[in-house]
Amino acid sequence: MLVAKQVADTITIARVLIAPVLIWLGITRGEASLPLAVWLMIADWTGDLVDGPIARRSRRRYDTWIGDRDLEADILVSLGLMFYLLVAGYVELQVVGLYILFWALIFWRWGFYRPLGMLLQAPIYMWFLVVAIQDPSRSGLWILAWILAVTVLTWPKAVEDTVPGFLDGMRKAIKSYEPEDSSSGEPSRPS
Repeated sequence: MLVAKQVADTITIARVLIAPVLIWLGITRGEASLPLAVWLMIADWTGDLVDGPIARRSRRRYDTWIGDRDLEADILVSLGLMFYLLVAGYVELQVVGLYILFWALIFWRWGFYRPLGMLLQAPIYMWFLVVAIQDPSRSGLWILAWILAVTVLTWPKAVEDTVPGFLDGMRKAIKSYEPEDSSSGEPSRPS
């Protein structure tokens, strides 16, 4: 019998498969595939929005490898989108290379924290939004409508949980790398 957790994991797997599809679209159809890429991203973001609540509705409480890697799935899709933007001609190779190098250094120095993973995705999504809005097909208007609808539907959770959780995670990430005072074992304080 299929349980809610398995449904949520299936949604996450389907979302991960969007990454190679985006890259393939960029390679084979270039700029002409932008409206389809918009719909794929709306599907991905919708899946990301519902897979967690579905998993939490499961009568059986247990962790799965896929469920524990939801952030990695998000990052993979955003990187797939970045490579779509590259191969479709919306961003230069040097920009992508510097972006990957920058985030590799960030993760190497501070470790893999959820807020940093979320922050990695934001510029990619913003660039995609700008590209989609400027497209003559006006496919970006669907993204704006989706963002507005989700904002209205999830506003209390965003204000009470998501934003404070993100900010708290960023504080923890920064504090975790404060150099220690070698004599006391305490984090050193600026003079």
